[in-house]
Amino acid sequence: MVIATRNRRRELCRTLARLAELPERPPVVVVDNDSGDGTAAMVHARFPAVTMVELPRNLGAAARNQGVRQARTPYVALSDDDSWWAPGALGRAAGLLAAHPRLGVIAARMLVEPGGEPDPINGVLAASPLPRDGLPGPRVLGFLACGAVVRRSAFLGVGGFASLLFIGGEEELLAYDLAASGWAAVYVPEVVAHHQPSAIRDTGQRRMFEARNHALIAWLRRPPGTALRLTAGLARRARREPAAVHALAGLLRCAPRAVIGRRRLPADVEAGIRLLEAGHAR
Repeated sequence: MVIATRNRRRELCRTLARLAELPERPPVVVVDNDSGDGTAAMVHARFPAVTMVELPRNLGAAARNQGVRQARTPYVALSDDDSWWAPGALGRAAGLLAAHPRLGVIAARMLVEPGGEPDPINGVLAASPLPRDGLPGPRVLGFLACGAVVRRSAFLGVGGFASLLFIGGEEELLAYDLAASGWAAVYVPEVVAHHQPSAIRDTGQRRMFEARNHALIAWLRRPPGTALRLTAGLARRARREPAAVHALAGLLRCAPRAVIGRRRLPADVEAGIRLLEAGHAR
């Protein structure tokens, strides 16, 4: 189990307490993104069995990479400081990963707490039109990191989460790179995770990063026409949305690095993305 956190000591404490009750008893690695609220001290004092990685600066989503490197298990469940796994979910996921050698990611069914309501992403993933090819669930090209179990070798083999994206939609690029390397991601509703969004999260900033990163990923991996179309769309939004102005500025700052790191996806992966986009447009 790998958790990345920053300045959410109370939520992290709740999550670690829940994880300690799981029947699978997973070893837990917490990666602290340079918190200033005493997070590390709390973990050392209350959860001494947890492996604590303290980073000297905030790496965003890429902090999870440090935790996966620390892990010594073939499969790693990802979590946020405000999410946790249902009893038995990790055992089911491990069994499926062992039974399907080309399976790289299992996306869980997400329940939003405190009411246990299904997250809307469940329906999106369940309706994926991509061919299953004998896999144990609908094949997908996206997931939520706080509800994903990954094959460690596949995750590290493609470099994990990209530092360039920082945070917000980082799963999209990872899913594309895994697919390009021959790894499948599937949605399995029998594997369940819970998410109780933190009250202190900055949703406005998160949406800005997601908008920037969606276009940035196109520059990194997709055809030039797609990248130009998404950039133009973001520019149009910037005329009326202040958050889009910041997103567009961030895209322009990151564009040179994206061009340097550009690597086109295989034709079959791009075709799968287009099939999913066509379904979402209906």
